[in-house]
Amino acid sequence: MRSSPLESRHRGLGAKLVPFGGWEMPLSYPSGTLAEHRACRTDAVVFDVSHLGTLRVAGSHAYDRLQQAFTNDLARIGPGRTQYTHLLDDDGSVLDDIIVWWTQPDGFDVMPNASNTDRVRDALGGSLADAGFQADDVTGSRAVLAVQGPEARTRLAEVSLGASEVARNCVAPVEWSGTPLTVAGTGYTGEDGVEIAVPAAAAELLWDAVVEAGIVPAGLGARDTLRLEAGLPLHGHELGPGITPLQAGLGWVVRWDKPSFRGREALAAERERGIHRRLRGLRVEGRRPPREGQAVLRDGEVVGEVTSGNFSPMLETGIALAFVPPDAGIGDVLAVDMRGTPTLATVVKLPFV
Repeated sequence: MRSSPLESRHRGLGAKLVPFGGWEMPLSYPSGTLAEHRACRTDAVVFDVSHLGTLRVAGSHAYDRLQQAFTNDLARIGPGRTQYTHLLDDDGSVLDDIIVWWTQPDGFDVMPNASNTDRVRDALGGSLADAGFQADDVTGSRAVLAVQGPEARTRLAEVSLGASEVARNCVAPVEWSGTPLTVAGTGYTGEDGVEIAVPAAAAELLWDAVVEAGIVPAGLGARDTLRLEAGLPLHGHELGPGITPLQAGLGWVVRWDKPSFRGREALAAERERGIHRRLRGLRVEGRRPPREGQAVLRDGEVVGEVTSGNFSPMLETGIALAFVPPDAGIGDVLAVDMRGTPTLATVVKLPFV
């Protein structure tokens, strides 16, 4: 079990630590997940997301390797920008969803999910390093702080004006108290904010400064309810083996005008024949939260399954992401089998909030 460079700070704040993707990370602090969630929607919070991977990809062949591996098209952006993309398996399913930070003309920080760093590196040919290509796992050398919320930039400006000014979907180097940071206008909550990569040796000092600026520490529990309200997929739930970008409603991340990328042939075949299921948002009657694995019903017949479900702190009702038949449209009324009790659920447009 790996630990964040900020573990002692989490313990000092009374966080509940849990295993996640091979790491021990804070689930919540004494204020609780609901309070942390609402603080992100109304003010600003900071998450420790050091469990995310960082592959530092560099060299004259780096751009071509990423283009050949990933579904999105780096030609649509440039240095100083970020891009959401997918790495597919040979059958067209999503092996991982990834954020790419284009930090230098020939340099990229590729950010996989916690447990997928090695397989993403293997897919890029990381063991075949040469003068034109290198992919190094630098996850252990840094921490990553995600500062999110409508007041995130205002409060962060008290710590680092430069960090607070990095625009959405951009990435830039920033110096803070003599420490080099890499700051990206990215996040996973549906709110504005930035993610800050800081050398591990300076992580506690930056965390302390951020918290002293009035930014509330928040754990993975709130991060999950926030991303669910925002309709954002989580690998292992809405993405993973047997799930393609088209089924997940993420066809926009696939650039068909690229000549090739891993899994393209299988995905093109699915596009030709049509998908057999589609990820949709369900708003469930009542406060009882739906849960992963519960059946979705139409006219009493099982037609789908919940992939993520919880209580929405902002809507104060149950919400879920679920795979349902592709003809289930916005406004249709289905039901979720909640422990033997069918509960009405309306198909709604994402995001929920």
